Amino acid sequence: MNSSLTRIAFMAGALYFCCMAAAHFFGLKYPLLFVYYDTPFYGYQDKIISFAVLAYVALFYQAARRRDAVPTALVVMGVTILGLSSVNLSEALAEVLTPDQSTIPYWIQVALFAGYWLALFGLWRRDGSHN
Repeated sequence: MNSSLTRIAFMAGALYFCCMAAAHFFGLKYPLLFVYYDTPFYGYQDKIISFAVLAYVALFYQAARRRDAVPTALVVMGVTILGLSSVNLSEALAEVLTPDQSTIPYWIQVALFAGYWLALFGLWRRDGSHN
């Protein structure tokens, strides 16, 4: 059974991903809701992303309710962190950035995701040690 704190942490993630999905759907390019908020984009791609992000909403909601869903949510979030790191290091991203644009804001967002992942992992482990 997840503790109340673990449930709240996963529900906060579900809420965050709802906001991210809405931002992508409506093209609201704000940092934290849009990782690459200051790069060129195509509206149709962001609509696709908004629907894909709904899978995260469902996964994190389910992880809040059921302990057996937590490992899947952690793996998916971990792969997302690795994927975003790969994008940050890619030539494809470098090609769309202007000479004065830095990847630091993107790395900060990846670090925030990693910190959230660590918190979720720690809560999940703590709950498991209490059973």
